[in-house]
Amino acid sequence: MPMPNRALKATRAPSMTVRGRHAKEHSPFPLSPTATAQSDSMSVVVRFAPSPTGFLHIGGARTALFNWLYAKHHKGTFLLRIEDTDRARSTQAAVDAIIDGLRWLGLDWDGEVVMQSQRMARHAGVARELLAQGRAYYCYCTPEELEAMRERARKEGRPVRYDGTWRDRVPDGPVPNVPPVIRLKAEQDGETVIEDRVQGRVVVSNQQLDDLIILRSDGTPTYNFSVVVDDHDMGITHVIRGDDHLTNAFRQTQIYRALGWTEPVFAHVPLIHGPDGAKLSKRHGALGVEAYRDMGYLPEALRNYLLRLGWGHGDAEIISTEQAIEWFDIDAVGRAPARFDFVKLANLNGHYIRETADARLVELVAPRLETALGRVLDAGDRARLEAAMPGLKMRAKTLVELADNTRFYVERRPIPRDAKAGALLTAEARKLLADLTPKLAASRWEPGALEDAVRHQAEAVGLKLGALAQPLRAALAGRTTSPPIFEVMAVLGRDETLGRLRDVIET
Repeated sequence: MPMPNRALKATRAPSMTVRGRHAKEHSPFPLSPTATAQSDSMSVVVRFAPSPTGFLHIGGARTALFNWLYAKHHKGTFLLRIEDTDRARSTQAAVDAIIDGLRWLGLDWDGEVVMQSQRMARHAGVARELLAQGRAYYCYCTPEELEAMRERARKEGRPVRYDGTWRDRVPDGPVPNVPPVIRLKAEQDGETVIEDRVQGRVVVSNQQLDDLIILRSDGTPTYNFSVVVDDHDMGITHVIRGDDHLTNAFRQTQIYRALGWTEPVFAHVPLIHGPDGAKLSKRHGALGVEAYRDMGYLPEALRNYLLRLGWGHGDAEIISTEQAIEWFDIDAVGRAPARFDFVKLANLNGHYIRETADARLVELVAPRLETALGRVLDAGDRARLEAAMPGLKMRAKTLVELADNTRFYVERRPIPRDAKAGALLTAEARKLLADLTPKLAASRWEPGALEDAVRHQAEAVGLKLGALAQPLRAALAGRTTSPPIFEVMAVLGRDETLGRLRDVIET
């Protein structure tokens, strides 16, 4: 009967920086040669250890980023472990989503992915070692006895925790129909202290920590126990994770000490909140990383934004990956929850779109356009998009916007028109375009010459330039907004421009 997290009361002291020593104990875990060499030299080894019960959410992505940067900064090792021991809720689809999300973000890991479920025999073996050493014991309490224990604690106003019924007992004989669990014989006196690299010194009375179950009655290990064994065997020197795991750190520390293993350095990062200060929810942006990809954000922009959620380097807002690796250290992470803001993310993404090479942007928007159009873009379409990209990317904040703004360039004739564009193309406007077309056909095909041709024709019929340019835009773009229309004409080319005008004139 593990104690609920809410019952644990920890106290914090002013922050202290603690450098942990890496344990030298024998490890049966098959580390990669790189990880082994770095562990032996007491280099940094960190891990990202998500549970595959859903997508890679934005908080998990930031945790992975912080671990990745910490390893890169210290020339250490970044490992990936999938904690899939909850077989009822873990899915292969979630595993795939986590791996795809990390790859899209550019967060590469060292060695093979570790599946925690494949190490359950090792976990059980360590639990039985503790049992043999007298640091753990069998508990034969029935579910009914445990519930009665909880109820007594509630009535008496005490923390709901296991009361140690079987701590110093052994059954006189077989206990019928009660398969036992194995509980850790936790320290009952004194305090458990964690020198957290983010939270500072955090202390909890051992009287609040009950004898947690480390092996269930069916022989499967519990979460906290599996984490300790895996972190030890993988040579983890620093555990960087969300501060919702802070209470787990006390239990895990007691397990480390019972096993005689050196604890890693802990760093518990505050969670991400919405812009209103409330816990992050779907309406704030608590979505899977794949959702941000679908919404048109660039991975480098999302990395930059996540980096700035709780960590900073002076007034720097635009931080390249190279700078992030050079500057990042966990001591600069603040204790206050960071606030997620879609407006800031969109503005940052717009910056990265403007800085992205035109050819790469074509590759990024092409699949979106092909889905919308229901056909594959040909070489001519792609060349037209690349020629248009310098003007278009200055205005877009997401790839979704960019794809929408570029679509009219690759539409097949006759191009569709929205309602506003259709309203502009009156019979009178079509007559103006019919008179303009021969002048355009005779013009040099570059923006300045085209503008002169349209301006001269407008003056000839007593109109301002805009009165002729707007129906021209409606005819060529199918909408009332676009980049400068003479740039549009240059990108479309002579044949496509004149063909689109004929489609309108002859309608």
